[in-house]
Amino acid sequence: MSPPIASHRVLPTLNQDGTRRWIRPRLYPGKTWRARRVVAWLLMVAFVALPWLELRGKPLILLDVVRREFTLFGTTFLATDGVLLMLLLLAIFVGVVLVTALVGRAWCGWACPQTVYLEFLYRPIERLFEGKREQQMELDKKGPNLRRYLKNGVFLLISVLLGNAFLAYFVGSKALVHWMTSSPSEHPQAFLAMAAVSALTFFDFAYFREQMCTVACPYARLQSVLLDPRSLIVGYDARRGEPRAKGKPRPGVGDCIDCNACVAACPTGIDIRHGLQLECVACAQCADACDSIMDKIKKPLGLIRYDAQQSLETGGQGRVLRPRVLIYTGILLALLIALVLVAATRGSAELTVLRGIGAPFELRDGLAQNQIRIKVQNRSRETQRYRIDLLDAADARLVAPENPLEVTAGAQRSTSVFVMVAPNRLSHGQRPVRFRITDQSGARVEAPYRLLGPEGGQP
Repeated sequence: MSPPIASHRVLPTLNQDGTRRWIRPRLYPGKTWRARRVVAWLLMVAFVALPWLELRGKPLILLDVVRREFTLFGTTFLATDGVLLMLLLLAIFVGVVLVTALVGRAWCGWACPQTVYLEFLYRPIERLFEGKREQQMELDKKGPNLRRYLKNGVFLLISVLLGNAFLAYFVGSKALVHWMTSSPSEHPQAFLAMAAVSALTFFDFAYFREQMCTVACPYARLQSVLLDPRSLIVGYDARRGEPRAKGKPRPGVGDCIDCNACVAACPTGIDIRHGLQLECVACAQCADACDSIMDKIKKPLGLIRYDAQQSLETGGQGRVLRPRVLIYTGILLALLIALVLVAATRGSAELTVLRGIGAPFELRDGLAQNQIRIKVQNRSRETQRYRIDLLDAADARLVAPENPLEVTAGAQRSTSVFVMVAPNRLSHGQRPVRFRITDQSGARVEAPYRLLGPEGGQP
């Protein structure tokens, strides 16, 4: 029984019978494509170089998940920096919302790794081995030959290199060099992680391709909420282009000659003349294609261009500053200010005071004894010796087996201390105190605590 045939194409990447429709875009190297190529190569160089660069003696970017330490531009954030990480993630999210409201899906077309690597690394290699669009489509019909196998071999090699570059963000450049020059048996887990990333990269860019944007990526489905009629999009000027007619321009018809160059150039296989669509990644390859045709037929450029939907429909000028943009900007500024203030007030050490395991207190020789766990996180780049002091309790006695407490750079250590206090110095069985740690430079960090004891102290 033959499969059912749809009355029309459901997705640009599917034929009506449900089989895969390979998108083979024709290249039109216009001004937008040339600008995107410069940006793309800068981003690719940055992706490979960032883990190897250092700032203030630390990697520029290192996401050490095992140690739960995240270094960004020379500053190390710890897993305990929950507020900082939350503010950073919220600022990134609001920034994406603001950028989308202003320039639409410019991220997708200009900076997304999926677009950058596919259009400016993998597709150029594909054209080098297989030729132009028509030759590639012929291979799709006849089946792969030696050129396609060689192309996939190069794809696999590049994917392995990208997999290692990706791994450097999580283990550091020094560890990566050691692993690359030693046997995989010495680091099987890291090797498997690199192999998995390389395999997924190869699958994505050799096979899945534009389906990542049209099927898997959720960002396209959010654009209906994030965009408004005055957001910048890639659009077709129907007022100028319609009614379209094939052949040379003539009176009574629009500037569009229905050559389908915009459709042939689209990397996601859509026809931009049908309006803004989920699959559009705002790369403007259709605009470059259309401009090349308009130049040949001596018509003004910009029949397809970056513009606001409102401007394309009415011919007016869209406002950049509008309520939603001002609101998003205000929220983003507030988050950035809060992030800077919290980061600025963060000390060189972090002190955590916890109650000891077991009974909250014990009575020994007529005194209430509290066992307390002291955790010290050294944020500095040098080993520090922290002196532990008890404040607001001159009549209590602190017993610390290790005082000062030595903590290496970037590490965390715990120690147990004991506080003995007379029950009659407690109020209703408790008393607020403070612990203080002081490093070799004199920097201090304090944390509150509540001593406990039997009821019957001072009322």
